[in-house]
Amino acid sequence: MTESPGGSANVPSRDRRRFPGISSRSYEHPADRSALVALRKLSGFDTVFKTLSGLLPERSLRLLFLSDSVRVGEQQFAHLHDMLRDACYVLDLEKVPPMYVNQDPQPNAMCIGLDEPIIVVTTGLVELLDEEEMRAVIGHEVGHALSGHAVYRTILLFLTNLAMKVAWIPLGNVAIMAIVTALREWFRKSELSADRAGLLVGQDLQASMRGLMKLAGGNHLHEMNVDAFLKQADEYEAGGDLRDSVLKILNLLPRSHPFTTVRAAELKKWAASRDYQRIMDGHYPRRDEDKDTSVSDSFRDSAAHYADSVRNSKDPLMGLVRDIAGGAGDLGGKLRDTVFRPGGRPDGGGNGTGGTGRPEGS
Repeated sequence: MTESPGGSANVPSRDRRRFPGISSRSYEHPADRSALVALRKLSGFDTVFKTLSGLLPERSLRLLFLSDSVRVGEQQFAHLHDMLRDACYVLDLEKVPPMYVNQDPQPNAMCIGLDEPIIVVTTGLVELLDEEEMRAVIGHEVGHALSGHAVYRTILLFLTNLAMKVAWIPLGNVAIMAIVTALREWFRKSELSADRAGLLVGQDLQASMRGLMKLAGGNHLHEMNVDAFLKQADEYEAGGDLRDSVLKILNLLPRSHPFTTVRAAELKKWAASRDYQRIMDGHYPRRDEDKDTSVSDSFRDSAAHYADSVRNSKDPLMGLVRDIAGGAGDLGGKLRDTVFRPGGRPDGGGNGTGGTGRPEGS
């Protein structure tokens, strides 16, 4: 058995690597990391942010979960308690955050809080996932806590609710929705980071893949296939024409999470990378080095990531961006041919479809 952060030897005994002093920079998506490093470098930003957010009902949220949910502990949902302690031990999170199980058939989990993070998982999620899949999800939420995402996630939830309440006021929610849109764009990137943290905790890529498939298709693993599921992500990225590219953007804007197939493909790609292997070999940035992090280096990494994404993307819109960057001649003709090529298919012959308008899952 492995000793947990609290000193009790009751965490699962399966041998997993531990990452003492690991910095969240080790697993953060480049776009997520550059934004967070910039925020952390602003003197007193968190203090000002929390002061301006003094009206947020954080105490109310804590009391609500305490009074109307089940707090995970040694006597309640003990198996989840063990997994939470184990996740904190693996990522070397000094204080184990409180975790609650909330009655809700929709599979979901979140890490919220301004002063201290709390983790909430729904009964729908607990009933959907097996132990190893659930371990990855709990590691995902602990990754949010270690990265400091809870503050911004809480504000996103608050502003989303506020925007709905003032929607009837002329122009009342324009500024709020601008902030919400920007926060959602950041949070979608933060989800990719937290998926990586979940893999570091569970150290079982297949379990992470199964969990994402279940979020998309329910508890029907015998009817699903990981390779076919990942092929959907490739088809989604490459398929259609410029009109479908625009529809993809419009479908994504109201969501707080990336599409599930995209998350699976991103995680599999990272698991096969040298960066992941270096972490598993014990070579990773430490938290005590965070203060020396260069903002310019982080933005440079982020810019390199986006440039690589554009260069390798199969999406028709990204292909047009490459043409513009490369100084393509007859750009108008290229645009016309891409959108209106006979047969309704763009150069490259993608056969995917556009967005379906399907509402967001967890």
